[in-house]
Amino acid sequence: MMGSMKKALLLLATAGVISNSASAFVPTSSANVAKSFDMANAAKQMPIASADLRPSTTLALSTDGGAAEKTGDGSKFESFKVLTYFALWYLFNIGYNIYNKQALNALDFPWTIATIQMAVGIAIFGPLWLLGLRKTPKLSFNDIKTLFPIALCHTGVHIGAVIALGAGAVSFAHIVKASEPAVTCALNAVLLGQILPLNVYLTLIPIIGGVGIASMKELSFTLLALGAAMLSNVSSALRSVFSKKTMQGNDIGENLDAQNLYAVFTIMSTLILIPMMLAIEGTGMFTAFKAAVDAGTFTNKSLATLLGLSGATYYLYNEVAFLALGKVNPVTHAVGNTIKRVVIIVASVIAFKAPMSTGSIIGSSIAIAGTLLYSLAMNASKKK
Repeated sequence: MMGSMKKALLLLATAGVISNSASAFVPTSSANVAKSFDMANAAKQMPIASADLRPSTTLALSTDGGAAEKTGDGSKFESFKVLTYFALWYLFNIGYNIYNKQALNALDFPWTIATIQMAVGIAIFGPLWLLGLRKTPKLSFNDIKTLFPIALCHTGVHIGAVIALGAGAVSFAHIVKASEPAVTCALNAVLLGQILPLNVYLTLIPIIGGVGIASMKELSFTLLALGAAMLSNVSSALRSVFSKKTMQGNDIGENLDAQNLYAVFTIMSTLILIPMMLAIEGTGMFTAFKAAVDAGTFTNKSLATLLGLSGATYYLYNEVAFLALGKVNPVTHAVGNTIKRVVIIVASVIAFKAPMSTGSIIGSSIAIAGTLLYSLAMNASKKK
């Protein structure tokens, strides 16, 4: 049973054109880290111009997915562009999960690592603003006050995920993350008074049940990993709620398309994380960094590169995700997001040789299938 389930998951991963590249994200020496860094730099040269994405800022960080955008004249080039966006989205997402886990294995300082990852994003989009390659957003003090609660939630999404990925297996963190729709439905009902059709709520049963089964049978289960992943879920749901309440129908700033909005949240989250990081972990990371180098596991360059790669792939996968999802309809988005989660779980199992029990495989399959059904049901209810 376990073997057949694994084969099914691996088949989906192959369909995502990703599993064969997972080994490229497992640098075990300074030479391999440098090689992977060169691959990441080459991938960044792919076209991801801001003009290619035009969803509203309200949808930019919504958990429900963006609206469909017409794909030009249906040309082969346009189709190739969409496939490229999806391939890079998957590639950078896998890269982030593996680089992040490796960094956390080497340095047990999740708050510091999460802060570094946020700050690396500034080094990516900052030069684009300075050189005029991307329009610089203009925000008033009132705009910043409006965006602050959303940025706070954005911070919670990231730090919760980083702590969860460090406290347990990557696969388990993503299984729990699959339960996010249940949290979103609950908070939307309580805070927005949004009551959804019965068929949407029925799809939550396999999500909650699957996560429960996977949690009971997970070999690397820890309460910290479960709690941190749920913190990320709650923060993500609140981010969606605050986006709908504060941004819908409001004109906020200038030049604030989806990519610039994400960049603004990256800056704000970095500023939020710095004092929290210092209060919780202080400067202990510097000592741990030196100890890891002295132990001979890493060189200064390879460990610094690993941290930089975890930050670069984190920002880039979010950047390319906006480009990919802005080009497709919600159903394609739902299917793509579901396959992406499966691909990440399979890639992490391959990369870290972390075994999954039969119960964990069954539970995760049920939860992920439930997430797909939820997305499809939500899309159908919106059309009605």
